[in-house]
Amino acid sequence: MDMLAIFLKEGGLFIYLILGVSAIGMAVIADRVIALIFRYSINASLLWMKIKKALQEGDPKKAQSFVVEAKAPVARMFSAAIAKYGKSEREIQNTVDEISLEIVPVIEKRVPFLAMMANIATLLGLLGTIHGLIQAFQAVGNADPSQKAALLASGISIALYTTAFGLVVAIPLLIMYSLLQSRAHRLIDEVDEFSVKIMNLLIHSGDRRNGGKGTDTQTS
Repeated sequence: MDMLAIFLKEGGLFIYLILGVSAIGMAVIADRVIALIFRYSINASLLWMKIKKALQEGDPKKAQSFVVEAKAPVARMFSAAIAKYGKSEREIQNTVDEISLEIVPVIEKRVPFLAMMANIATLLGLLGTIHGLIQAFQAVGNADPSQKAALLASGISIALYTTAFGLVVAIPLLIMYSLLQSRAHRLIDEVDEFSVKIMNLLIHSGDRRNGGKGTDTQTS
């Protein structure tokens, strides 16, 4: 807190702007950590084994019971696919594709903002640096000799503190962006992997019930 007070005292207006960016970035990080790491955390392989066993036994209601309260994206995809149990291959395919397209933006939501916030913090720090240098040069060229030293020191302080604070904010934002982006990609890959598995299982289950003739039949 003492260091923050020094930054706020010595850095001028741009420190407050960078601090605002930091607050927004921390809010986004908290929201995405809760969602991606805690709310969406699930043992997808174990869930898949339970669903697979229930569907192979011809019990879609039991399979649906495993995912009815789960909030993870892969569970949402399982639920939508199981609801099409016994339908045609085309209908199952369309449902899985549609839910996958809906899920991806939900997983990636707000994560790119962190990279943008890091860039904004860095640029505000640079802008504060330029402002401080301008003030320092003006002190050298135009200020009263008795005030020159104080104005020069003030300008240099603004330049250095805004640069430092911009980097102090930007670096953690970029680190969290990389970590959360990696987590989001893993969740998307998980959805892609298990969407193919459950779609194949549902289609093959339909084939078996129809004596191997397939479920995507033609109507005359």
